[in-house]
Amino acid sequence: MKYLFFILFTICSVSITNAQLFTKEKVQNLQTVDKARLSWGYYLGFNNLDFKFDYKDNLGDIQTERTIGFNVGLIGNLRINDHFDLRLEPGLVISQRNLNYPLANFENFEDEISDSDLLREVKSTYVYFPLLLKISTKRVNNIKPFILTGLSTAINLSSNEKNPDDNSAGEFRMKKNMQFYELGLGIDFYLDRFKFTPSIRGVFALNDEIIRDKDPNSPWTSNIESMQTRGFFINFTVQ
Repeated sequence: MKYLFFILFTICSVSITNAQLFTKEKVQNLQTVDKARLSWGYYLGFNNLDFKFDYKDNLGDIQTERTIGFNVGLIGNLRINDHFDLRLEPGLVISQRNLNYPLANFENFEDEISDSDLLREVKSTYVYFPLLLKISTKRVNNIKPFILTGLSTAINLSSNEKNPDDNSAGEFRMKKNMQFYELGLGIDFYLDRFKFTPSIRGVFALNDEIIRDKDPNSPWTSNIESMQTRGFFINFTVQ
């Protein structure tokens, strides 16, 4: 994630430097697009989510196999002034993470251990509601870098929170309602007919996400102090 932030930051810096090297100012596209009090748009993108685990005992780490997920949503933008905007970005976030458990967790497991016991496929479909503050630099010709920060809440439609079955029946359960902190950056590109914006941001869960099994000695949940989502989104926005 650090490398991705560094790459986008470098792109921002190079873009600004290149723009300032020109002796002539370019004709600015969409000169009044940022003056509207309210504006709308949509985004498509990708996500790569992980879990951060804290353990009670040192029995070995649960390895998370991450996959590429999908984001889609709408944007409502409230202009505060030339440098600050408040944004609501409701959307849908779909992801999958595969958890590979260490054998040490199953030392006291009475049944025979199979490969399926060591693997849990965690599929998540979040209805996502981020409220973000966009802090922009001064526009340089047809680009304007910015940073984003804010909080979001999400409803995990795949949580299985109310399911009476747990991991003993092959059901990995998570909490339905989640809260996240977000921090990111991006660049507005002003094209002839619309504003195109690539951005990247990290998402960090603020609350524990796991639902414990009924058995207090469960090899799947008993050693987990907390399990929190973390990862990054790459979104492409059109306004």
